Amino acid sequence: MYLLEYLTPAIILFAIIASAIRILREYERGVVFFLGRFQKVKGPGLIIIIPFIQKMVRVDLRVITYDIPTQDIISRDNVTVRVSAVLYFRVVDPERAIIQVEQFFEATSQLAQTTLRSVLGQHDLDEMLSQRDKLNAHIQKILDEQTASWGIKVTNVEIKHIDLNESMIRAIAKQAEAERERRAKVIHAEGELQASQKLLEAAEVMSKNPQTLQLRYLQTLNDISSENATTIVFPLPIDIVKAFAVQKPETVD
Repeated sequence: MYLLEYLTPAIILFAIIASAIRILREYERGVVFFLGRFQKVKGPGLIIIIPFIQKMVRVDLRVITYDIPTQDIISRDNVTVRVSAVLYFRVVDPERAIIQVEQFFEATSQLAQTTLRSVLGQHDLDEMLSQRDKLNAHIQKILDEQTASWGIKVTNVEIKHIDLNESMIRAIAKQAEAERERRAKVIHAEGELQASQKLLEAAEVMSKNPQTLQLRYLQTLNDISSENATTIVFPLPIDIVKAFAVQKPETVD
C-alpha cells in the first residue's frame, strides 16, 4: 500500500517529463505555440515543451512528390485530352506553412490541379505535344508565385502523359504523313532547281567555247559505247557538221 503511494507520483512525474520531451530529426522543424500564440520555430534536436501550455506542430522540410491526378482538358483548338503530371515542392517557411494556410499539402495539390487545367486550356494540342518544357516552366512559375505566401517553394512540374482518343491519334498520324510527303516534294523541287541552275551555267560555258561542246559529245559517245549497245543513234549539232564540211571553190565568171 505504501509502495503504491510512492509509485503513483513517480509515474505521473515520468509521464509529464516524457510528454515534454520532443526529438526532431535534421529535416524536421517544430512550430511552437504558447497558449495558442505563435512563439518560435525550433529544431532539429532535443526540444522541451511545457505540457498543456505549449503545443508543437512538426513540419517536414524535405521535397514532397505529388502525382497530380489525370485531368480532362479541352485545348484551345477544342480537342479533349487527358493529362497527368507530377509536382515537386517543399516547405521553406514552417511558420507560414502552419499559420497562413490550413493543410498546406491539400491546398497546394488542389491549386496544382486547377492551374494545370487553366494553363493547358490556353494552348493548342500541337503546343502541348511539342512544347512540354515551356509549359512545365510556365505552370511551375504560376504555382511558385501563388504558394510563396504559404511558405511553399514549388521546385518543378513535369507533364507525364497526354492521352488522346483513337480518332485523334489517326488524325495526327495522317497529318504527320502529309507533312513528310510535303517535305519530300519540297526537297525534290529544290534539287531540280539546283540541277537546272548548274546545267544553265554549264551551257553558258560551252556556248562561249565550242571546243568544250565537242569534247563533251565525244565523252558521251565513249560512255555509251562502253555499255555493249548494238545500235547507237547519236545526234550531231549543225556546228560540228559544218566544221567538217568541205568548202566548194568559188567560180569565176
